[in-house]
Amino acid sequence: MPFLVLLLISVAAGLGAALLARRYSGVASAPAVLETAREAGEHVEGPAGRRAVRAARRDPEKATGLALTLALAVAIAGGAVLALLAVVVRSSDLLAGIDSSVAEWGNRHATAWSHDALTLVTDLGETVTVVVVAVVVAIVDFRRTRNRWVPPFLLAVILGDKLLTEAVKQLVDRARPTIEAVAATLGPSFPSGHTSTAAASWAAFALVAGRWWSRRAWPALTGIAVGIAVGVACSRVLLDVHWLTDVLAGLALGWAWFAICAIAFGGRVLRFGATAQAAGEGDPQAVTSPPLHSRSRS
Repeated sequence: MPFLVLLLISVAAGLGAALLARRYSGVASAPAVLETAREAGEHVEGPAGRRAVRAARRDPEKATGLALTLALAVAIAGGAVLALLAVVVRSSDLLAGIDSSVAEWGNRHATAWSHDALTLVTDLGETVTVVVVAVVVAIVDFRRTRNRWVPPFLLAVILGDKLLTEAVKQLVDRARPTIEAVAATLGPSFPSGHTSTAAASWAAFALVAGRWWSRRAWPALTGIAVGIAVGVACSRVLLDVHWLTDVLAGLALGWAWFAICAIAFGGRVLRFGATAQAAGEGDPQAVTSPPLHSRSRS
């Protein structure tokens, strides 16, 4: 039963993300973002010019401008959610009832089979797992595109996420659930390290892999990345090693940090400022803007 619930939630989250990505990845020939800015600059002094700039930032046809806007939104929203949850769990019992109810439900319905299945899912958020996948992704990408910026991008995503997660864990210093005895030996609970690692890393893998194929593959890759992150989050709760609010914070932190790294490496990885089609195909000539610069402990 717990594994079935995890599967349903993960698939629903993945499909929702894929549908949203499809809405914003229509394959069409689009002008460069710089050209759009030039057009808007002709009347930037008036309200019409400001509206044109805002419209370009939301236009799916101008993919790289939209990507920058969405990345900024994810970074801000993720940081806000993380901060809000940290304040709530540190200073009140407002969400304690929900946390306890979910933990008790998982414990009541646990079986040996579901435990093993959940452990397999949770391993997708293990540091060793994502490092191995990152090495494979970096090698394949270099063979296909010769882009030397992908390895430092992936390193920044994975290493930065681990450092941030550990820092927040020490600051909040929240106790883990007591239902599962081993949880008490795993260190602070908030936020979930497995969840933040899965959210940040698999999103980064999807972003890099999306440069290998046409833009029609982007919705599927987005759905897979989100589905894996949500699946890992559910597994941590259903294994009784994290509270629900821990994994929600982990998702917020992981996706926010990924967005920050995507912005920082945008000129070389996301190709902000390129045409939508060139950005999707990873055309090295398309860059028109410089880069901005088991249950383990997590």
